[in-house]
Amino acid sequence: MTPLRLVVIDDHPVVRDGLRAMLGTQADFEIVGEAASGQEALAVVAATVPDVALTDLRMPDPSGAELIRLLLETTPAVKVLVLTTHDTDSDVLPAVEAGAIGYLLKDAPREELFRAVRAAARGETVLSSSVAALLLRRVRPAHRLAATPLSAREREVLALVARGNTNRETAAMLHLSEATVKTHLLHIYAKLEVPDRASAVASAYRLGILGGESG
Repeated sequence: MTPLRLVVIDDHPVVRDGLRAMLGTQADFEIVGEAASGQEALAVVAATVPDVALTDLRMPDPSGAELIRLLLETTPAVKVLVLTTHDTDSDVLPAVEAGAIGYLLKDAPREELFRAVRAAARGETVLSSSVAALLLRRVRPAHRLAATPLSAREREVLALVARGNTNRETAAMLHLSEATVKTHLLHIYAKLEVPDRASAVASAYRLGILGGESG
């Protein structure tokens, strides 16, 4: 099996060293670069074209959502997984809307981090439970739910995706084919006018579409 190529982006050397050591325990991970600033991250990611870039949000020159946007503009194939201590809505939503495929906090257990890296490499959305809870708290009043353009089945699919389930797992839970789940997701993206799973989940929480799913 070809290892997943990873770049670690954090302005604290101790954090980078810790992540390198932790990720290095996995046979299917290969650290191909690291960066201590936004500009260095852009250069390293462009040069190495990793599968996943793990990045903090508070970085020098540039940082946050702007760094995520630039990483995806310069290296569209990379999956950006945020790993940070910041979980306010002013951090989470801009990062997801900029194109981050996942958002984890640095206190996540190592096994959760490993799963998140693998899921991100597959193009699957990854949100820590605290980040999902934050998005849920931003749900609009219930009357907004009635205005959702999504069908009941589409809401079911999106709710399972928001909990971190893969397309295959979602299909099994709903007794559908994986191809049907993918079709539902494409319809969801079109209706919510978003490009990917992470943006769909963020948009659905913000609009209240998923609010009724967690009662």
